[in-house]
Amino acid sequence: MKLTRFSRIKWEKAVDFRKRGQFREAEDELKEALDEQPESPALRASLAQVYLMQERLLEARVLAESILAEDPQYPEALYVMGEIFFRQERMEEALQYYRQAALKDKRPYITLRVARTLRRMEQYEEALDTLDSLLLHQKDNRYFLKEKALVLNRMKRSEAALAVYEDLRKLDPDDSFVRKEIVRLRGEDRSRESTIEELEKVVSLPSQKDDAQMHGLLGQKLKEAGRLREAAAAFHEAGKMAPENSYFAKQEGFCYYGLGEYPEAAEYLSRAFQKDPYDYYVKGTLKKIYTSTGRTKDFIDLLEKTLKEHPENVKLMGTLQAMKKQLAKEEQET
Repeated sequence: MKLTRFSRIKWEKAVDFRKRGQFREAEDELKEALDEQPESPALRASLAQVYLMQERLLEARVLAESILAEDPQYPEALYVMGEIFFRQERMEEALQYYRQAALKDKRPYITLRVARTLRRMEQYEEALDTLDSLLLHQKDNRYFLKEKALVLNRMKRSEAALAVYEDLRKLDPDDSFVRKEIVRLRGEDRSRESTIEELEKVVSLPSQKDDAQMHGLLGQKLKEAGRLREAAAAFHEAGKMAPENSYFAKQEGFCYYGLGEYPEAAEYLSRAFQKDPYDYYVKGTLKKIYTSTGRTKDFIDLLEKTLKEHPENVKLMGTLQAMKKQLAKEEQET
């Protein structure tokens, strides 16, 4: 269905807003366009992607399924469904939708999602083959190279991964994640303590003191060495520099859990959980903390708050119902 002049203007404005991270404004523009052309699959698919970027997975799914009911091979709707299942950790279903989308839409970013899903499924050889097919045509694409390095890491091919990261550093010397991985891989042959000493020097340098990735790597090495309090401090610094990255809050929480400091562990793990409620280990640890300290009601409150932000999370709903039953049983016994 061809867009009218009005709808195209609105769609182009929405794309611009989306690129700038102004998702509500993008949503408003698309809804105005849909008032004029409510049956347009392009407009509905664009709105579904805006919902995805706001983690409104249920609304995105309703739109994608409405498009696929009319055209089962519409690539943008297939991609949206893949994204939804990927975020729900349902990798087999995500892979199926991504592959269907890639058959109809040859844009590389969809094939990259195929490779990423294969990595999450631990099908590393196939993921590597998929990435190499992309790199044949775009050998300097940083997204493809980063994903290849991640796959090589999972395959324990450290030298090959380091070579890819060295290539990436030439393409973008300011990428802090790449710098961090190079330091980590080069340090694999050194003793843990010498690696920690080097990292402590690195994060004290004026050029690196605000590098969240380097502070995070220091935290990781300190944690591996059993120096949990120092590790928590390093993760805390990283989290202040990159508050949007829930990994740092999660690791800080696990450090406090290892130290037996459960209130602090619950605080930081809860932050990570609200951003990523699909993390099984975080949810399980929070459950242990709250139930073992007699705070089942607080855990229920956290689950309810998180479920409001992620209403499509069926497993979260199941956990909430189970905890309510457990609370009722506890109250009866008291």
